[in-house]
Amino acid sequence: MESLRAVIAEDEPLTRTLIRARLEKLGHHVVAEAGDGTQAIEAARAHRPDVIIMDIKMPLMDGIEAAHTILADFPCAILFLSAFNEAELIDDASATGALAYLMKPFRKEDLGPALQMAVTRFRHMQTQQKEMDSLRDTLETRKLIERAKGILMDRHSMSEEEAFKRIHFQARNQNKKMRDIAQSIITAADLI
Repeated sequence: MESLRAVIAEDEPLTRTLIRARLEKLGHHVVAEAGDGTQAIEAARAHRPDVIIMDIKMPLMDGIEAAHTILADFPCAILFLSAFNEAELIDDASATGALAYLMKPFRKEDLGPALQMAVTRFRHMQTQQKEMDSLRDTLETRKLIERAKGILMDRHSMSEEEAFKRIHFQARNQNKKMRDIAQSIITAADLI
């Protein structure tokens, strides 16, 4: 695994020190440490880490609440730590977007695989999100082009093929995307 930029959010200084030592031994770089959820959010905002290793039970703001904010504003892989093995807590962590979960105290050998799992899952989810966004954009573009073709067909007695060629020709001549030309046709038709 390549070197990761990590934030450690843990209210116990000794545990933070142990995690830092283990991460550095694994070849990762700790960019910040936090003692509570509010500090974790600030560290994520300032450093944009690849991963945050975060305790669930912390003062001021717990890890689950902090993770909600972090994932909404600056997404990264989150590995939760907890000394509690309550099913509800694990469910809450999963619902938040945690990609791995370690029980404290954990063996030093467990951190590397859990970290790799969290980062791999996060990257896979990011790839899927990009693919979904691309498909959504493609679908929206097709809808706009179909609507613009319909307008050209109605107003200028064109065939579907002629309308498509007109949009394509305009896009090429104006060095614009077909989506933009279609949107212009729709906007112009709405004004008339």
